[in-house]
Amino acid sequence: MNILITGAKGFIGRNLASELNNRGYHQLFLVDKDTSMGELEIFCQKADFVFHLAGVNRPKQETDFQAGNTGFTHTLLSMLEKNENKAPIMISSSTQADLDNPYGKSKSESENLIREYGEKNDVQTFIYRFPNVFGKWSRPNYNSAIATFCYNIAHELEITVNDPKVVLTLVYIDDLVNELLGVLEGKESREGDFCFVPVVYKQTLGWIAETIQSFKESRNNLQVPDMGNELTKKLYSTYLSFLPEADFSYELKMNVDERGSFTEFLRTANAGQVSVNISKPGIVKGNHWHHTKNEKFLVVKGNGVIRFRQLDSDEIISYFVSDDKLEVVDIPVGYTHNIENLGSEDMVTVMWVNEPFDPSKPDTFFLEV
Repeated sequence: MNILITGAKGFIGRNLASELNNRGYHQLFLVDKDTSMGELEIFCQKADFVFHLAGVNRPKQETDFQAGNTGFTHTLLSMLEKNENKAPIMISSSTQADLDNPYGKSKSESENLIREYGEKNDVQTFIYRFPNVFGKWSRPNYNSAIATFCYNIAHELEITVNDPKVVLTLVYIDDLVNELLGVLEGKESREGDFCFVPVVYKQTLGWIAETIQSFKESRNNLQVPDMGNELTKKLYSTYLSFLPEADFSYELKMNVDERGSFTEFLRTANAGQVSVNISKPGIVKGNHWHHTKNEKFLVVKGNGVIRFRQLDSDEIISYFVSDDKLEVVDIPVGYTHNIENLGSEDMVTVMWVNEPFDPSKPDTFFLEV
């Protein structure tokens, strides 16, 4: 299938083209502002499907709305009609098409051109009015407030929230792309004359700004965002796509002594905490027990032994662990326990605990195994 994509270097076009390639659609005619009219005409001869995503939404002059939206749509349709190409065509419009402003008018007129073209030439058409779209490869100060917030916060710039109570209607780029791929298979979501992306979020501007700000702070407090919330998860992915390339990494606070080190890695609100423990050869750590706190130990480098003893028993239970066979050892409550490095090199253990450490309620009691 030959697929023509206008606006192919834009936010939606780039994401769509990438996923089409992932799914085996390799005959892509990518049209952008640098494409010549001659190339466009050839593409209009051969296209089996058209995704018309090109458009102008923040021009230098208001007249550019007409040229970039209505004008180019007319040019595209004229070329398809001239070549008697009846390929189905999808157009990216906007929820502003109902508004009485230059941008909205240009989008509404483009919709009418597509609709009339389809009726006249018996061509299947798909008109999508997208709300605020967010995700990777969006442009700050152009595509959406979310792109601007993510960019500014990641680059330590100020953000402006004029009215935190304003509610935005949001669509994530991957959900949008999945919907467009469904169009190729005749599985579009449609209501009357318009198609739509079925996965939509509504949230206040203030909540969005605070949530994105918390992503930056998570490097210091190690708090993992709530990945059970779909909008938060998608906002976090978007935020990370705006990180400066020199800032992909960040240091952790290592608690170092003669025995080795202990370093917190991640904290969560309801799924515990992950840390990395490094033990020097011959070192024993632990010798304590818990009422409710429970842990999982995973030795990923070196070899050692994890010992257990019930408080009222003399019997010692030993589990020998090493990086030759990765296995998780549960640390039940009510057992004093320790871990010893039996090797000649540092032993590295990944440790999970069911709750982040709270110094006011440590639930940790010293007792030698």
